[in-house]
Amino acid sequence: MQIIPINAVAYQSVKVPLSGQSVQLDIQQRTNGLYMNIWLNGTMIIAGVLCQNKTWIVRKAYFGMPGDLTFVDAAGDADPSSSGLGWRFILYYQEGQNV
Repeated sequence: MQIIPINAVAYQSVKVPLSGQSVQLDIQQRTNGLYMNIWLNGTMIIAGVLCQNKTWIVRKAYFGMPGDLTFVDAAGDADPSSSGLGWRFILYYQEGQNV
């Protein structure tokens, strides 16, 4: 698994190469949870997915993503929130997962 570096801010856009693909992650804290948009090679493949602890985000191979992403709470079992991103809520990428 690969850790994706993110910051503890309410909105951020992260560009990262994953499995030889250009991936952009738009992460946004809303009042009812943390949400993510995913761009693969400049094309949005997922919009507005709710991020939950230890739950795969992409889930389906037909999106074309070469793997999947998940948040893991390093200090318990809570769903991610922006205040703990990068230190409590770690974003992982697993190549080949759900493809």
